[in-house]
Amino acid sequence: MDALRIIDEAHMRPDELRGGWAGEIGQTQFLPTPYVRYAVDFDGDGRKDLIRSVPDILASTASFLKGHGWQAGQPWHPGTPNYDVLRDWNRAQVYQRTISVMASKLAGH
Repeated sequence: MDALRIIDEAHMRPDELRGGWAGEIGQTQFLPTPYVRYAVDFDGDGRKDLIRSVPDILASTASFLKGHGWQAGQPWHPGTPNYDVLRDWNRAQVYQRTISVMASKLAGH
């Protein structure tokens, strides 16, 4: 139903609504229900475009993380609440570890 809602609200055309094998949409792999709940039109064009709009993609990802309890300024390594939020994002442990390591490298830790 949420996939149809995305089309009905004109965020994507039916021919654009395609993703990976599990139905994920865009670079940060939103499924339709989290898309409806957390996607943001950050660039102000009237669409929540998680395929082409970097501002929408980044703001929507932040919205998802915040909605799942992300604590700004807190660590994100295994055993922390923020690491648990990464698990909400993607259940694959290798994904969680990779995001944690890359975030640490980007932060200069």
